[in-house]
Amino acid sequence: MSTAEIRRRFTSHFADNPTLPHTAVPSASLLLDDPNLLFVNAGMVPFKPYFLGQERPPYPRATSVQKCIRTPDIEDVGRTTRHGTFFEMCGNFSFGDYFKQGAIELAWDLVTKPRDEGGWGLEESRLYPSVYVEDQEAIDIWRKVTGFPDERILKFGKKENYWSMGVPGPGGPSSEILYDRGVAYGPDFTPEELGPDMPVKLEDRLLELWNLVFMQEELSAVRAKDDFDVVGPLPKQNIDTGMGLERVAFLLQGVDNMYEIDVMMPVIEKAQELTGRTYGADHEDDVRFRVVADHVRSSLMLIGDGVTPGNEGRGYVLRRLMRRAIRSMRLLGCEDRVLPELLPVSRDKMGETYEGLHRDWERISTVAFAEEDAFRQTLRAGTTIFDTATAEVKQSGGTVLSGERAFALHDTYGFPIDLTLEMAAEQGLSVDEVGFRRLMDEQRQRAKADARAKKGAHRDATAYRTVADSMGAPVEFTGYSETVSDGTVSGLVTADGVVDAVREGDEVELVLDRTPFYAEGGGQLADQGIIELSNGARLRVEDVQSPVTGLIVHKATVVNGEVTPGLEAHSVVDLARRQSISRAHTATHMVHKAFREALGETATQAGSENAPGRFRFDFSAAGAVPESVMGDVEARVNDVILDDLAVHAEIMSQAEAVRSGAMALFGEKYGDRVRVVSVGDWARELCGGTHAGSSGKLGVIKLLHESSIGSGVRRVEALVGADAYRFLAREHVLVNQLSEALKARPEELPERVNDIVEKLRAAEKELEKVRVGQLLARAGELAAGAEQVGGVALVATRAPGAAGGDVRTLALDVRGRLPSGQPGVVVVVGDADAKVSVVAAVNDEARARGFSANELVRAVGPLLGGKGGGKDDVAQGGGSDASRIDEALALVRSEVGKAAS
Repeated sequence: MSTAEIRRRFTSHFADNPTLPHTAVPSASLLLDDPNLLFVNAGMVPFKPYFLGQERPPYPRATSVQKCIRTPDIEDVGRTTRHGTFFEMCGNFSFGDYFKQGAIELAWDLVTKPRDEGGWGLEESRLYPSVYVEDQEAIDIWRKVTGFPDERILKFGKKENYWSMGVPGPGGPSSEILYDRGVAYGPDFTPEELGPDMPVKLEDRLLELWNLVFMQEELSAVRAKDDFDVVGPLPKQNIDTGMGLERVAFLLQGVDNMYEIDVMMPVIEKAQELTGRTYGADHEDDVRFRVVADHVRSSLMLIGDGVTPGNEGRGYVLRRLMRRAIRSMRLLGCEDRVLPELLPVSRDKMGETYEGLHRDWERISTVAFAEEDAFRQTLRAGTTIFDTATAEVKQSGGTVLSGERAFALHDTYGFPIDLTLEMAAEQGLSVDEVGFRRLMDEQRQRAKADARAKKGAHRDATAYRTVADSMGAPVEFTGYSETVSDGTVSGLVTADGVVDAVREGDEVELVLDRTPFYAEGGGQLADQGIIELSNGARLRVEDVQSPVTGLIVHKATVVNGEVTPGLEAHSVVDLARRQSISRAHTATHMVHKAFREALGETATQAGSENAPGRFRFDFSAAGAVPESVMGDVEARVNDVILDDLAVHAEIMSQAEAVRSGAMALFGEKYGDRVRVVSVGDWARELCGGTHAGSSGKLGVIKLLHESSIGSGVRRVEALVGADAYRFLAREHVLVNQLSEALKARPEELPERVNDIVEKLRAAEKELEKVRVGQLLARAGELAAGAEQVGGVALVATRAPGAAGGDVRTLALDVRGRLPSGQPGVVVVVGDADAKVSVVAAVNDEARARGFSANELVRAVGPLLGGKGGGKDDVAQGGGSDASRIDEALALVRSEVGKAAS
């Protein structure tokens, strides 16, 4: 049975159920706005606000097949049948509707129903339900539904069969459906001999197919998975189930593991073709083939959802996955570019379900191929650094590359540890793996501590939810059509929670039943303004947010009077600020469209900020945007301003929006009905923001500059309206001043300035020649006046005004002029621009007597407030304390005197 058919049957089993029909919910993006998660890592994540009581579920029952990414066990990918980074989680959910009986019956029916009746037809003799040992209700239901004797129902402790989110909130016992894969995957067992935890030896044999979570208790003080306090029962009992699609697929397709199913094996087959090696012939090669299949698919899906490679957060995870895949292909013997061959294979299989992978292929492939090229350059640079490190180890007589060096190669330069191990072995060296692993572990612990800190920062929405529940209906936003409106105070929230009153000077989050104030979102900053109440009280609104769906809160300061719920409110938005922000938002849409016209469809928006009079626009691009393109884009959007195209908004379904050509932005969460904003028939995007009435209202757009903010992402900053006009006016004044000073017309300024710059450069070169000539003229004099210290010719001198390069040149020239055949030592200390430079140069005869330039520089460096070093013949250092130069030179004379004697 194909993976697509398994997915279809799962969705149909719940959506078309005659007794308990479920709403089929499409997969959310892998990127959701959750402070605890980099990626969606479970099917329930998009429904978490409903389970936490932060939002009202729009349906009593739901089912989904959710895209997920998990990376904590990335090192285990390919080594077990259970670990994959990207996977699809099939789930069914009940929000205060059916509970244990319904969940168990629905799951068992699909798993065991014959295939010709729409089920999966798994043999009951191979299936084992597992339950939390204290959940007698679930045990009784399983016996009734399956007819199994009590001993066929496995009973485990909290670690195996109790679920929580790891933070205070809902929790409850869980029940799993396990599939016995037979003696080929683990030893025989009897249910009686199993303890409270699943034995490690049976993890491959007893494969978890489906986990049914019965949310029935409220937890507090969650200290560990099996250590928490139960506050009491939840007011509503919920169901959350999760079934790994890939696990069911490899069972029903009769293959050994998830990497060999129909949507992943084609990548392995292509990798075999590229490497000339055979999957199944060697265990280590097999692991590498599986890593390639998994990581290529995961990278494809992450880039598809808008992630770009980077050095932190989501971008770092993507970069690591891509580089592990490329590295694995290298270890399999293929050193050519591999993603142009492998990624299309994964696209063709995953694109059968996720059609956007085909639509966005140009962008996806551009990002992926650029990252592979960058990594190949990293490998070349890392190899040079590695060669230097190994040469130093050998030179010192060592045989072990330190853990610190290996970690630096891995962490700073992206050099994989397995490559370091391989290349070290080729050089006859070993690597301090223990030290490397220790440093890696320390880094992981720091990351975990940071994750725990973020988890603890999960926003408490209880107060907001209380206000929302008391209202009975969402806040009505009137700001698309007006900036002044009347409403009623519905709730007040402070640091103490929901309150009945606030007074002059208090800060409060005020909720109205209707408001014209725009809450920050979609890159648009919030409105500001004034709210006047019927009792004469007045509030200054400084920020507006939407902490839970359907609620708009005004973060305000009470200017005077007392504020209580029920008072009538007159809201007045700061009109000048709103209009300025709206112009910026419309300008962002126009610039986005113009860049896509100029650079192609891959130039998709990756973020924005629309502020009064200015905007910031981030977009995908493989490299810097040429000046000519910046000019073309600026000219294009200003032409559209002259066309004065009407800006209008329409509400339609997502499908209708896509058909109309509207752009949807990555990482944004859209409902079933969406708002589409159009600038004439030219630019069309899904957008909930406010906009100018027409393109002509913008006046003028001025692009200031563009820069890189990460791999494959560029940022353009720009001005619009009066701010752009004032900028251009200042530039006009500046141009006039330059024209007058240089006696040239404005169009002649570039050529005139270039001429002046060239003349200055030529003059600087001549001055440099004179200065170096004067400096070197001293060399003969210094060499002739060398001190004789125990048979050693010593020059220890100061070079005022000389910087590092000049000091080195002088020291080497003096050394070359010392008498031939006599030991000679030269130390020159220069100071320029508040920096001190010291260079020591020692000839062959002096080195033969034990003198070392490196040791001399190391001796005087601390005196000068710095350090340095180098080789025995030449060494260089620096510092910042010019007041001790004479003392440093005296130390040199002393050290040379001691060594000479």
